[in-house]
Order: sequence, then structure tokens, then C-alpha cells
Amino acid sequence: MTRIIAGRARGRRLHTAPGDNTRPTTDRVREAVFSALESALGGWSGVRFLDLYAGVGAVGLEAVSRGAAGATLVERDRRVVGVARRNAELLGFDGVRVVTARVERLVGKAEPSGQGYDVVFLDPPYSLSNDALTDVLRDLLRHGWLASEARVVVERATRDSEPDWPVGMLRDRLKRYGETSVWYVRLT
Repeated sequence: MTRIIAGRARGRRLHTAPGDNTRPTTDRVREAVFSALESALGGWSGVRFLDLYAGVGAVGLEAVSRGAAGATLVERDRRVVGVARRNAELLGFDGVRVVTARVERLVGKAEPSGQGYDVVFLDPPYSLSNDALTDVLRDLLRHGWLASEARVVVERATRDSEPDWPVGMLRDRLKRYGETSVWYVRLT
């Protein structure tokens, strides 16, 4: 079981995905990411959160538990999507949308609501190449997925090289937590 560690869902346990195809963000990394984002954003009120490669949804659900206006969770594995939906129902949050899709295809289209997200969190599978990740980041910019002051957070294995940031994105900082690296990115 994964646990949401803050906000209105403190101590609530989430369902986990069957098998070993998902790699959850550790509590330590998740707490550090949310602390850094809260400082950068000045709070969570009104924030629209996009969780790409969402797995069971713990990161996006944590954003809502901290006061984000809403979260969209995107995951391609239908079994895992079912778990993410059960977790959203378990917590009873309004404004959580769970989407079954390949991230690479979804962001290649215009964002359906026409509003950009304030925070986008990406925790792609280790097997996703750096070139494919750069394409996803570029498509987020091209197709209206990002609000003008958006923050992008990318979690990868420390052994992976730094993503190639497309024109329009600038790395603010890099934090390493053992085997996990987290890049914080802003728009230029």
C-alpha cells in the first residue's frame, strides 16, 4: 500500500497496482517535490495538476489533497488505471479525472479543455528514451498543455542522463535522492 502523506487525505492508504510494472514515487521524494512546488507556487489554491505516467495516481491525488483545484491522471495500463480510479473514489475528491492513454499520443493533440496546467509531473518508465521524453516535453509546449507560468517536474533514475530541454523550458534545479533524480523546470 502507498500512503498519501499530507493534506486532507493524511494517513489514507491507497490501493497498489498488481505486478511490478509500476514504480511508485517514494514518500521521501514525493514530500520533497510537494514542498518545493508549494514554495514556488505560493500555495495550491486554484492549481491545475497533470500527472503523466500516473500509475495508481498517488502524486496527482496528493496534489488535490493539498488543495489543488483538480488533477488529471494519465496512465496507459488499463489494470493500473482501474486502481487509480478506485483510489480517486476512495478519497472522494472532486476534480480528479483519470485518462487511459499513451502519454506520447495524448500530448501530441491539443489539450481538450483549452486551459493549460499549472504543474505537470512526469515519472516515465525507465525504458522511455531521452529522445521520446524530449518529444513529450516539446508537445506539452506546442499543444497548449502548459499555463504561461507552469512548472514541470521530471523524475528519472539517477543513472539516466539529464533530459534535453526543448526551447521554451529551462531547468531551475536538480535534486538527487539516492537512485532518483528530480528536475524542476520553468517556462522561459
